[in-house]
This record gives sequence, C-alpha cells and structure tokens, in this order.
Amino acid sequence: MRLTIVYDNTVYRPNRDLKPDWGFACLLETTQDTVLFDTGAQGAILLHNMERLAIDPGDVDIIVISHEHGDHKGGLEAMARHVHHVDLFELTTECPYPTLHLHSAEEPLSLTEKIWTTGRLEGVMDEQSLVLRGEKGWCVLVGCSHPGVKNILHAAGKQGDIVGLVGGFHGFDTFSLLETLTYVCPCHCTRYTEKIEKLYPHKYIPGGVGQVIDL
Repeated sequence: MRLTIVYDNTVYRPNRDLKPDWGFACLLETTQDTVLFDTGAQGAILLHNMERLAIDPGDVDIIVISHEHGDHKGGLEAMARHVHHVDLFELTTECPYPTLHLHSAEEPLSLTEKIWTTGRLEGVMDEQSLVLRGEKGWCVLVGCSHPGVKNILHAAGKQGDIVGLVGGFHGFDTFSLLETLTYVCPCHCTRYTEKIEKLYPHKYIPGGVGQVIDL
C-alpha cells in the first residue's frame, strides 16, 4: 500500500511545482483499489497537485471525507466532475453530485480488503479516520483528530496493533502515546510538529505535498 500526500500546508517536493494550501488530502493505492482521503480546500489546487504527481483523478475508486470542514471537503465538487460512479463515505446524509454514491460512515466498516473506517467518532467536530493494513502493520490516517488522538488510536486499535499515525493532530500534546508507534507523520493542522520531531527523530516522517509513504 502506498500513501501520497496531495494537499497540505507545506510542500515536501518543491521542485515539482506543487502548491501548498491550508487543508489536507492524500491518496491511498493498493494493488486493487485507489482511495482519496479528504479533498483539501480548493479543487483547483487539488487537481493541480494531482496532475503534477501524475495522478489521474479518474482512477479514484473511493472518496472518504473525514469531517465536514471546508479545508477537508472543499475539493469534493471538483473531484465529482472528474470521476464516474465512485463510492463516497462521509458523515452526512446528502450528496448533490450524481457521479458519487453516498454511503453512511456511521459505524466501523471495511471499505476494501485493507482499508477500514473507524466510523463516526465524537469530538469538537465528529470525524472518521481510516485504519490501513500495510506490510509493516496497521496505520491510522486522520484528518484533524478532533475526537482526540487517544480516542482515535483506541478505536483503530480494535483492528490490530497500530504502528503508524499520519495526518493532522491539531493541539495534541500527549506525546507518550507515540512511544509504541514505529512511525509518525504529522501534517496540516498539527501544532507541535517540531516537538514531535525532536522527541522521536527516528519515528518522524515529514509531511507536505508530494510525500510518499509505503506502508
């Protein structure tokens, strides 16, 4: 399984004309499925970055929206114009785009053979996260961690032992929770990225548009 960050506040590979912006999106690729997790804030930037990374939006099979904030959902309309008959997993009951087929993400369920959603987790903003089964073990992919990193890891841990954490952590500062992980990639809204890197230099993976992580 390969994870490619396609929308983030920073750029990991600036030499490829990639654009940073406040928001988050990443692409998950397995041998059988291509899943887009979140869509960033602006569709034009999302599509630009995907083009520069040689990613065809039409190859996406599934779209997952972590929560209803615009910096994670803003590019959905643009994606809807570039896909056909794609399954959408979201914490809402309405979808105005005929090319997307909305599925409830209220409960934990399997999206593909190797990708699960935690279902709705309550927080300042309710949110879902993805649990990914890679060759290195289970990884959790988060949008903004509004329900709290501890609660997300607990919910995700029902699938198996978690070895990785990728995404936005907001104000998360209970750094001891990262002790048992093999790798961590803080992105987007994470407030204490430098602290995490300092405490866990051997676990830390920098985020940014263009970062690729083989799971």
